[in-house]
Amino acid sequence: MSTLSKVNELNALRSTIVKGGGEAEIKKLHDEGRLFARERIEKFLDENSFVEMGLFVKHRNTDFNMSQKETPADGVVTGYGTVEGRLVYVYSQDSTVLGGSVGEMHAQKIINLYQQALKMGAPIIAFLDSSGLRLQESVDALNGYGGLFVKQSMASGVIPQISVVMGDCIGGAAFNTGLSDFTFMVSKKARLFVNSPNTIEGLESKNASFETIGSAKIHSEKSGVVHFQYDDEEECIKNVRKLLTYLPSNNLEESPFNNVTDDLNRVDSVLNSIVPDDLNTPFDIKTIICSLADEREFMEVKAEYAKSLVTGFVRLNGTTVGILANQSLENDGLLDIDSSKKGAEFINFCDAFNIPIVSITDVGGFRASVEEEQKGIVKDASKLIYAFANATVPKINIIVRKAFGTAYIAMNSKHIGADIVFAWPTAQISVMNPEGAVNIMYAEELKTSSDPAALRAEKIKEFSSMQSSPYTIASRGYIDDIIEPAATRKRVIATLEMLYTKREERPVKKHGTV
Repeated sequence: MSTLSKVNELNALRSTIVKGGGEAEIKKLHDEGRLFARERIEKFLDENSFVEMGLFVKHRNTDFNMSQKETPADGVVTGYGTVEGRLVYVYSQDSTVLGGSVGEMHAQKIINLYQQALKMGAPIIAFLDSSGLRLQESVDALNGYGGLFVKQSMASGVIPQISVVMGDCIGGAAFNTGLSDFTFMVSKKARLFVNSPNTIEGLESKNASFETIGSAKIHSEKSGVVHFQYDDEEECIKNVRKLLTYLPSNNLEESPFNNVTDDLNRVDSVLNSIVPDDLNTPFDIKTIICSLADEREFMEVKAEYAKSLVTGFVRLNGTTVGILANQSLENDGLLDIDSSKKGAEFINFCDAFNIPIVSITDVGGFRASVEEEQKGIVKDASKLIYAFANATVPKINIIVRKAFGTAYIAMNSKHIGADIVFAWPTAQISVMNPEGAVNIMYAEELKTSSDPAALRAEKIKEFSSMQSSPYTIASRGYIDDIIEPAATRKRVIATLEMLYTKREERPVKKHGTV
């Protein structure tokens, strides 16, 4: 056979494989408003940058007449390319080939991709669309899952891992999302669950459906598995690209730098009047976050989950910064189990990838309920405290209003290692709010007073000036400076520049246990 004939044979084989399960199956996807596996990669990566690896891999199982079935690329497209010129590795499961099920060689292709990504120090993005384990391959498929889980575990904290749920992601395949740093999910035609609704028994079975256990809404609002939810695939892919612009390629590199057009010394007079006079009147903390950020851009993470704590990324002076802030519009900004877990997870990611942390404190305490106590708020709140205390990246705290009790300590206070703490003149820092403290401390006097209202007002004013005033706390060294709210952006940027070369050691150990 001539060389030309061999080239023609190669091209013919390629053209067959890249069609996956066939044009009819691809058309079904399009009719449902979904993209084909290769189209997802094409839209995600820079134009003409994709290089495929493992195109000719296929299954090698002979049981259950599998030798008679073709599995083009074994149901997963793997390779590398660029996003805004930066190297990334990507795989996309092909639901037109045996439902995108994970078999031995399917898993091995992904494992090989992880090995390459770890060597090169580049992020890995997974477009998940799988019916789960390939039953025909049984234990070989389970071994594939295990090998993939090990690689994901080894890559954790070394390279960013992003999962994008585009279709079914069920059974063992679902754990790919839990082992990732960030999970995106489309709200239409996507399902994420470990156990199918028809396997759930007892009273719970009445409420078990794909919608109640596997929808993007459930995992965005209830379980907290999904960080970002979008209506359609193209919007979702666009925002995966956006997230990558905030993240470093690996734990030894800095985050991408953006040219700054926003004034570093911008003063925002709105902040001088944003905090209500009434301590218990809520206001939107995101106004402060956007005021700090370059171009006022804020990419919120887990926006629909545990809303009393806001987390996400901004840029300050062109560099990525992680933000955590108490949101008084939700549950009075109180910390609870879900917000503590959300905060700890976000802090751990930022610390692993050298992203500075800025917290904005307006917290009155921990949510008090029997349910929270029974579910273990003690342990989960401890994880938030541990995450802040354990983090060695630059840490700045801004106290804008309430900072009461242990919740104040947990929110990146000087007491657990914040490098710099600023307070606004509106801040109140104490073991509890002045009204509550006075009611306890002067309970007997208030009972016997001829004018309890006047006495209470007098004692509240006295407690506020002696104990909870930011000037009193600053005099003890727990606050580094009391600043004009309008000038917060320029003060934080200047402080981050000062902290740029920060180095902080921890005791030698394998890892913590909290």
